[in-house]
Parts: sequence; C-alpha cells; structure tokens
Amino acid sequence: MIESTIAAVATPLGEGGIGIVRLSGPEALRIADQIFRGKKGEKLSEIGTYQLRYGKVVDPHTGQMVDEALALVMRAPHSYTAEDVVELQCHGGVVVVQEILSLSLMLGAQAAEPGEFTKRAFLNGRLDLSQAEAVIDIVRSQTRLGLLVAVDQLEGSLSKRIKALQERLYAITAQVEASIDFPEDDLPDVELREIEHSLELSIQELGTLLATADEGKILREGLKTVITGKPNVGKSSLLNTLLNENRALVTNVPGTTRDSIEEVVNLRGIPLRLIDTAGIRESTDLVEQLGVARSLDLLQQADLVLHVLDRSEALTEEDFEVLRRTRNAKRIVLINKVDLAPVWAMEDLGDVGGSPVLEISLLGDNPGVIQDLADTILHLVGSGQIQRSAGSRAVVTRTRHKQALQKAKGSLQESLGTLHAGLPLDLIAVDLYAALEHLGEITGETVRDNVLERIFAQFCIGK
Repeated sequence: MIESTIAAVATPLGEGGIGIVRLSGPEALRIADQIFRGKKGEKLSEIGTYQLRYGKVVDPHTGQMVDEALALVMRAPHSYTAEDVVELQCHGGVVVVQEILSLSLMLGAQAAEPGEFTKRAFLNGRLDLSQAEAVIDIVRSQTRLGLLVAVDQLEGSLSKRIKALQERLYAITAQVEASIDFPEDDLPDVELREIEHSLELSIQELGTLLATADEGKILREGLKTVITGKPNVGKSSLLNTLLNENRALVTNVPGTTRDSIEEVVNLRGIPLRLIDTAGIRESTDLVEQLGVARSLDLLQQADLVLHVLDRSEALTEEDFEVLRRTRNAKRIVLINKVDLAPVWAMEDLGDVGGSPVLEISLLGDNPGVIQDLADTILHLVGSGQIQRSAGSRAVVTRTRHKQALQKAKGSLQESLGTLHAGLPLDLIAVDLYAALEHLGEITGETVRDNVLERIFAQFCIGK
C-alpha cells in the first residue's frame, strides 16, 4: 500500500481558462479540507465520490482567499489512481496554481514525480503497463489515426491478446509439470499433439502481433522522412511546400541549410517527420562539413528518403553518390525544376533500383505536386494496412513490446523443437516459463524496477 499523498499541477503552466491542482493518496481529502471552503460549508471528506463543490481556496493560517474554485472528489478505488483523489479547479494562471500547490505541499503532500499519478494507477492494479504506456501515447499523438491506436491500447486491446496467450501457455505448462511430477504417467500421444498444436497456435499469434510492429511504430513515432540531395536543388522549397509555410530559408546560394530542420506534417492520418538536411557535397567550410556529416548520419536512420535532383543543372558525382547510399532505403526520387529547360534525360540517371520517380516543379502554388507525392508516399509505406489497423485490432507500437514478443516467440520455438526431438519435458518447461516471463514484461507482471522508472520518466508532471 502506498502511504504518501502526492500533489501536482495537472494543466500546462501559463495563462488559460482553467488551472487544476491534483492530489492523490490517503491524505488527499484531509489536505483539501484545510484549504477548500465550500459555499454551503460542507467538508470534502463528507461528500461522496464524483461529487463537485463550488467554493474558494484559502490559506488555512491566515484565512486569506487565494481564488474561487471547484473541488472534485473521486474516492478510492473509483479514481484514476485507484486512491482518494481531489482536483482543485481554479482560474488558469502561473501564480494562482503555484499558490494552491504550495499550500498542499505545506500541509503534508509530496511533490509528484513525472508520471507518478499513472504509475500509481499501474501499481494499484487499475492499469497494466501497456495501458499505462498508452496514456502518454494519447497525450503525444500527432494524428487521429495515432490517437485511435493509443485509445484502443488504453482500453486493453494488446493486454487482452497477451493475457489470452498467457492462459494458453499456463495450460500447456500445467500439463508438462504434471508429467514431470509423476514421471510414471507418461503423457499419451494425444496430449503431446495437443501441446504441439497449442505451441504452434501461440507462435502464429505472436507472429501476427509482430507483423503490426512496423506500422505501429509509424503511427506512434511518425515516418522519419529525410529530404536529401546536393545544395540548391530545392530541398528547402520542398519542405516549405509540404508544410505550406516558409519554415526553411530558401536562396540561390548553395549551402544555405547547414543543419537539419525537422517538422511534422499530418499526411492523411500518418505523421510525417520531415527532415531537411544540409546539401551533400565536398566543402572546405567546417560548419558545412559538420552539416553534411549529420545529413549522412540521418540517411542511415531514415524510414523514407526523398532524394531531390535538379533537371536544369548537370548531374554530378554527388548526385550519384547519394543515389548509391540510399539504394536499399525506401526512397522516392524527385526530379525538380521541370519548368526549366532540361539539361539531362531520365535515362541519364541509370538504374534507380525500383524507386518511384516523380517529375515536379516547386515554383509557386502547385497542389498537384503535393497530391502526387502524398499518393506515392502512402503507397510506398503501405498506408492502407496502417489505416485499417487504427482502432480495429491490437497493434504493437513500442520497441520494448516488439523485443519482448520476439523473445517469447523464440522461447516457444525452442519448446516446439524440444518436443519434436523427443527430449525430456522439463526442458520444454524451461522455455515455457521464459516465454511467460517475456510476455509479462509487456503487461508489467515481470518488468524490472529500472525499466519502470524509465517508462514513467517520459511522462509530464501531473499525469
């Protein structure tokens, strides 16, 4: 049982219509009673859960009013943290919410750590770990599709699949353990076949979940899209066109962009993390050299490469070098400035490895360019499958989950191999327990404390 009571500001600091100070823990009602005066004189500790009262917040030592406020009471276990929770809702403003928080801390509450409210919800059994992680995904979602996936996970779509797998594996383990405990009663062939079938189904189920990992990562983190090419081919113009704003400086001076610029655009529900890089070329300028080096590093990390070429200028070795470096990446080749007289033809490019090639002009307002590029990008990354995934099935969105599923699948494959080889059943049990432990890492049953700390440290204070 958690004995401390925590408090934090639950709304962004700054001017706004409302500011909320949240308290959670066994002393939440006692502390709130000392600083909140209801208009009708009721104490918050005397009212039921989900009750709202109008009144004022006062300094209990001086009696001075701090602000008008509404007090919302949510009693354990019917609250976000499964503890007694009080929210004091006042006017939005930095000073007023800090004053109310300071009073709460003065009366015995502890300042909440990042993510501590959600961590308590997990520790108190209201959420499992995958659902708790979905909370931060909801807060950080950049598109509606990403939000749908996060909400689906908060409602337990992934948890239910994992728990069903665990139940099946527990049933297999019980059969195996019974045979180990009573070796004189060998498992009949029919039970061995049942175990084999259950293992095969479990491996297949894990494979199905793992197949969603790439699309889940795109919806949660966005598609890391690197715009590359030699200087002055139109990379920054492309970024500005996609964003529909002048985000990057555009000049006819080569080397204007010396560091990467990153922005996010919503591409029909998929977050596109656009990165405009420094033009790749040989340079004696130290700053530009560092920018080029960073551009090359970003190419290695990219989910998608938009390689821009200028058809009004002769192709150079630098153009072909970037084409070679990105040959194995998901890539779209954009031939820019087709409104000008061409200096080279398509056949001069040679083999582009099956990459889609679009001829474009970024001069002026050209919605057709955006339409064609969007269609090509979405086709290349399989957006149809991604869009069908959102809100319709369990999707693996985190690398941590993917790694745990891969390890669980590997352990079950070892179990199946042991069974086929006719080896002792206690060897199967070892791999079954390993698979169960890996699955428990997703829901939080077997996760280590240091992993928990890293997960909840990603949250903001007050969530």
